[in-house]
Amino acid sequence: MKDRATKHAEDVVSGKVLSGNLHRLACQRHLRDLEKQGTPDFPYFWNEKKSESILNFAGMLTIAEGAEPKPVRLFDNQCFDLGAVMGWVKKDGHRRFRRAYESMARQNGKSFKNGIRGTYIALAGGYNYGKLFTAATKKRQAKIAWDEMMKFIRSDEDLSELFKIQEYKSLITCLETDCTIEALSKEGGLDDGFRSIFCSVDEIHQMKDNSVYKALYNGTRSLPETLVSMITTRGKNLSFFCFEIDSLCQEILYGTQILDDFFVDIYTIDKDDKPFDREVWHKANPVLLHPDNPNCEENYKTFQADADTAKAMGGSELADFMVKSLNVWYRNSDNEFVNSQKWLECACDLTLDDFRGACVNIGLDLSSGGDLTSWTVEIQTRDGYFIDSHSYMPRGRFEEHIKTDSAPYDVWEKQGLITVTGGYTDFKNDYGFIVHDLREMIEKYEFRINAIGYDPHNADGILGELERLGAPLIQVTQSARSLNDATCDIQYLVKSGKYRYNRKNELLSHSFFNAVTVQNSFGEIKIDKQPGGKNQRIDPVDAAIDAHFCSLRNQPKKIDVNAEMKRYLELMAKK
Repeated sequence: MKDRATKHAEDVVSGKVLSGNLHRLACQRHLRDLEKQGTPDFPYFWNEKKSESILNFAGMLTIAEGAEPKPVRLFDNQCFDLGAVMGWVKKDGHRRFRRAYESMARQNGKSFKNGIRGTYIALAGGYNYGKLFTAATKKRQAKIAWDEMMKFIRSDEDLSELFKIQEYKSLITCLETDCTIEALSKEGGLDDGFRSIFCSVDEIHQMKDNSVYKALYNGTRSLPETLVSMITTRGKNLSFFCFEIDSLCQEILYGTQILDDFFVDIYTIDKDDKPFDREVWHKANPVLLHPDNPNCEENYKTFQADADTAKAMGGSELADFMVKSLNVWYRNSDNEFVNSQKWLECACDLTLDDFRGACVNIGLDLSSGGDLTSWTVEIQTRDGYFIDSHSYMPRGRFEEHIKTDSAPYDVWEKQGLITVTGGYTDFKNDYGFIVHDLREMIEKYEFRINAIGYDPHNADGILGELERLGAPLIQVTQSARSLNDATCDIQYLVKSGKYRYNRKNELLSHSFFNAVTVQNSFGEIKIDKQPGGKNQRIDPVDAAIDAHFCSLRNQPKKIDVNAEMKRYLELMAKK
């Protein structure tokens, strides 16, 4: 008889079980890995016994919550998520997966699954004196998975004898292995130094940065096996850490990123699904709307009522329904600069290397000194535009901005998206260095420059350097009247998929998601930071708009043949 994790994967891929595309890709990844297991390029093996072991353990647990206790009954998708993570091993027998990311709509048992994992690993993981943690931004959230473990233990006589619970300390100790399970939170002082064999990191969509994840994951490097299990419903803030990790995980599922130690499963509706169509809701709700769930029909009725309310009211009600019920990244679009999904669809694998010798326009956004300075190159293509950008920050402000901006500038520096200038005592950007770097980029790709658009603010000391680049300089006044056409045109280009950028330029995407539009009394628009977004950087977007301003200005005016003929006839009549 086939193990339950593999059976579910086969049922989904064959179409016997209907699911969303991203969950289908997770199942497809499992089946593809089975075919290549044990090869030189894929030194991992599928161990059915280890996969089934945690499922059998779960089947012996009791759910205490409710009118009366009842045995745990796993749904097929839960068998897949639990079994696949535990069943894949290395040649030495240690588990393959050290990280996991699972995302689905609310109330579909995310913490429940991590409660099973934590209890199982503490008792039967084969490790003595191990540390296990449940973590979140707030202690209350961190205790959700911890409480699941506590309830499993208290509702089972045998488990109660094997574990000691100190609820006032948020601490559980396994008496058989001396492993401890503790609830931690960022507000409670979570920091580096934890060597954990298991971490449940809950609702990471609430985390502005990756500090909680990194504090826990960095402490596991010396361990032969561990599991940092991130569970979440998606959110509304696309500049937070969760959106970044979610995007990476989608790349893993699509096969454009190969990270063999990272398990991924995402339950959400598909891109072309209609959110108010009852037939697609189960994709994001594999437990609540599972046909074997005894409350399935009642749950559908609740969903229908919520959907009707969201459709009628729109605004925050709609956003709440999209995020919490359908697990979709959603941001109120009233004043967003670009639609997030449309922007992601513009991503491509092209680089500046593909445009050597091209005619380009360059936009330059200069900071007031210690903030981000960016240039953006815009290249017209057959069907639209391609852009690329690079940014700079002085070393003296670098560490400070990592904390205040909740942005991974250190990661982007390693990826080559940002250059840190000067030493630790330098708090202003070296504009001379930036212009020199810009010159090297132009020479490297043999670009012919149509124009360089610049924000006149802070530009006085750099104009002489820019003139030496030998291109026309265009002053771009930063007003809605001046920027309206370029801003609106970029919006249309993104909506139509004709504004391309390299998908690895996370800083560029980060800045586009930070930008919103503001308008003057004439209805003309320009971009600005989100309200309250003092530390949100939009400099690469500003530079992109300046570059597009140059592109529109340099385009030859279209001749209205009819108007010209009319003018010609009028002149002839006068003669």
